[in-house]
Amino acid sequence: MKKVAVFFVGLVFLLAGMGLTGNASAASNQLIIINKSTNTLAFYDGGKLVRTFKVATGRQMSYTPEGTFSIVNKIKNRPYYKDNIRGGDPRNPLGDRWLGLNARGTYGTTYAIHGNNNASSIGTYASSGCIRMYDEEVRWLFDRVQTGTKVVIGQFHSQSFDSIAVKNKYKVSSAPVAQNLCKTKKLSKGQIGFVTIQSPMILLKEEKGKWVKIRTLNRGERYNVYKINGIKVSLGPGFIENYPNKKTSIKLDICK
Repeated sequence: MKKVAVFFVGLVFLLAGMGLTGNASAASNQLIIINKSTNTLAFYDGGKLVRTFKVATGRQMSYTPEGTFSIVNKIKNRPYYKDNIRGGDPRNPLGDRWLGLNARGTYGTTYAIHGNNNASSIGTYASSGCIRMYDEEVRWLFDRVQTGTKVVIGQFHSQSFDSIAVKNKYKVSSAPVAQNLCKTKKLSKGQIGFVTIQSPMILLKEEKGKWVKIRTLNRGERYNVYKINGIKVSLGPGFIENYPNKKTSIKLDICK
């Protein structure tokens, strides 16, 4: 028994030295949710929704697996073996970052969150089962997410990311930390500022004099603002309502 105890203690120190125990702890504080209904990926860290990203998923709904998985490997410049394209080649449809998932009996070799060589596919149903991201955005995620992080994939109609996270036993803390985006972001043509969604709300459009729902916006999502007319805040694809005298569900950064 004494030898077993000594071996166990030694193993713990070995894992700590390799950084594996720390990674496990960090991974437990992180969560990725992929909503196939909206082709959106949400990244949580430390109980907070840090960022959301548009992604591409399977050409058919069954192609991208649904369920709860983990990130089991992180690979830079993974070759595309099918067509013998080396890693880092601009023609590589995997981009230059690969976050492998243990989905459908595989272990990070078949399904993954990765980059792409066709930016126009992002936001659509285009892949053979993987989750595609813009190259610069998957690099950002790659640098922050830990192996072992839980990844939840599904079709979550009209559900907020926070509610999905809670259902998957992830502890969500208070609203995102506010920051002035005017100091860090550049404006596009016609843009006057930015809006950060603080709690789920409805994106609307006007049809024949009536306001019609487009979809639900989730906490942490950010959009460009092009015009403010009374309570209507125009975002391009639609508008949201903002009542200045009530507790707001948005954070506005108006730059000009």
